[in-house]
Amino acid sequence: MLVLVVAIAVFVAWSWLSYPAIGHWLYDLNMAIEAKLYRLHKIVVPISEMTVSTWQGGPYEASSSVLMLHGYSADKNIWLRFARHFVHDYRVIIPDLAGHGETGFKTGGGYDIGLQAKRMIQLLDVCGVEKVHVIGNSMGGYIAAWLAATYPERIASVALIDPAGVTAPQLSDMARQLAQGHNPFLIHSREEFRRFYAMTMAAPPWVPGLVLDAVGQRYEQRRDELAEIFTDFHASAPMEPKLPDIQCPALLLWGRLDRLIDVSSVPAWSKGIANLRVEIWDGIGHMPMVEQPARTAQLYREFLGKKH
Repeated sequence: MLVLVVAIAVFVAWSWLSYPAIGHWLYDLNMAIEAKLYRLHKIVVPISEMTVSTWQGGPYEASSSVLMLHGYSADKNIWLRFARHFVHDYRVIIPDLAGHGETGFKTGGGYDIGLQAKRMIQLLDVCGVEKVHVIGNSMGGYIAAWLAATYPERIASVALIDPAGVTAPQLSDMARQLAQGHNPFLIHSREEFRRFYAMTMAAPPWVPGLVLDAVGQRYEQRRDELAEIFTDFHASAPMEPKLPDIQCPALLLWGRLDRLIDVSSVPAWSKGIANLRVEIWDGIGHMPMVEQPARTAQLYREFLGKKH
């Protein structure tokens, strides 16, 4: 009987310990397979302060390049199913921003929007790209807008997907939690991550539970790092005074059911950017390019097609 109890205890302990490890392995394997299928290659690019991990694909000699910027706490993998629609015609560059993914975190490294934008210019320099179409989601949209306003000679067009950077007249679910002293990005348990994940999209793609829990564990492990990045990111100068400096063609896409940044932000962007096309999609949350990658890609291809 004692042997049976010990065996059960060992099995339970093994299952508990290996559960997230299997989830991590499945997630990383799936991302590698998708990248290969979509003809995207992992390339590490050295810049002045660090090395930046990127997915890159498409013809190196293509006349146009696209830079895709993920949001806070995410990584370059969120663009894979969207990027597949562009690798035939464009040179595609998808970086892990500083402190995210495989680019790595450094305490005191500086994660404000201006510095993150400067790093993207360094990345383009090393990649030999003079001018680029930039698309960004959330914090990545903030960086994309900053690039367009601050480095106009380097930006051919800018596309913003549920971007941060302006003050929303109405509070989102996330803003209300922040006002109460709770940052939903700073995860302490699997259950807390499940609740946070439900906030990020209205109709997320299916993900196995053990993979979702593995991602949640990574959030737990990075909690202190994410807190520092969040502090720097939210201390950045607002975009409103800089919006009139964006003179390139611009696209703004927002999911009406965004619970992280309220759709009421749209008029602030529309008022500030003269040449702005606006799309608001019903039934979509904070990450349209993940919730509906083909539809989002179709919109973006149409937008790019009118910029040549």
